[in-house]
Amino acid sequence: MMKEDQAMPAAKDVTDATFQTDVVSSDKTVLVDFWAGWCGPCRAISPILDQIAAEHPDKITLVKVNVDDNPATTAEHQITSIPTLKVYRDGVVRKTVTGAMPKPVLERKLREFLRS
Repeated sequence: MMKEDQAMPAAKDVTDATFQTDVVSSDKTVLVDFWAGWCGPCRAISPILDQIAAEHPDKITLVKVNVDDNPATTAEHQITSIPTLKVYRDGVVRKTVTGAMPKPVLERKLREFLRS
């Protein structure tokens, strides 16, 4: 469990210009949060994602793509509902999760990527 005064690493904002480098070409497992500022469920799940990333920094890297600011990436990855989470490993989508949910449910859905 993280202490309240412990800083959580900020998720990196990824854009149309950087998606290939930061996600597809990454040698790490990357959890991409497709979101928008006006989306209530996106705002609700964001701190949960930050917690999961902070608790598993050696297993998963969290990045965020604002769908309004990055239409090319949003269209290319067929994002039609937000929040949508996609797990990329070796440049391939390994899992897609759509919608906000409590942390235990999300951790269950991501379990295979959070273990060694």
